[in-house]
Amino acid sequence: MPQISEMAPDLEISEWVQGEPSNISRERGNIIVVKVFQVNCPGCFSAGFPEILDSYNMFRDEPVLFWGLATAFEDYQLNNLENLKKLVTHGEVVGETLHGLGSQGLLENNHLSYKIPFAIAWDKIVPADPTKASEAARKMIKRDFPDFSQLPEVTQKKITEQVINYYKDKKFTAETFENYQLRGTPSTILIDKEGVLRGKWFGSGFGLATEIKNLLAE
Repeated sequence: MPQISEMAPDLEISEWVQGEPSNISRERGNIIVVKVFQVNCPGCFSAGFPEILDSYNMFRDEPVLFWGLATAFEDYQLNNLENLKKLVTHGEVVGETLHGLGSQGLLENNHLSYKIPFAIAWDKIVPADPTKASEAARKMIKRDFPDFSQLPEVTQKKITEQVINYYKDKKFTAETFENYQLRGTPSTILIDKEGVLRGKWFGSGFGLATEIKNLLAE
């Protein structure tokens, strides 16, 4: 798992569904902003993408690359390559995205009301390996429970068992999502011109434009 201020590893990509194929190691000299999302994720489209589109329009003439990375860590029957291609090509949305955005009046004829103008890739989704459940659980606990060692022993045991069982039951693993130890979607990854990881956020509203301005000023 890359830490802030460490070199960012290349994204694990199965397919680029829009735009020119590339990767982090090939883009030295450019700031890279990666919006990680799921097709079946209303918040990705009601808040995550509008935020990154504002930054895209603001910095489109600067050395800043914007990429979308579709991933899947749940609802695999909806979060898949086929539905991603429908989204990119026609703006077609499914599942909770359809219901959520439709109820908010954010769709046009049940389609996304805006076009995503930058390159979009599909995360590398592979069958999960239950033999690695303990290792994956350890990484998640380290990430999400910083005070884990201070918890009562019975609580530590309960958390550990629950997380291990979660990974044992997983059908697939999204390799970029796991490599970067992201907590959910939407998430944003920010990489500087030297290929160093400078930010990693879950959710939206964290001041992306300001973060990009600060990197451009360096």
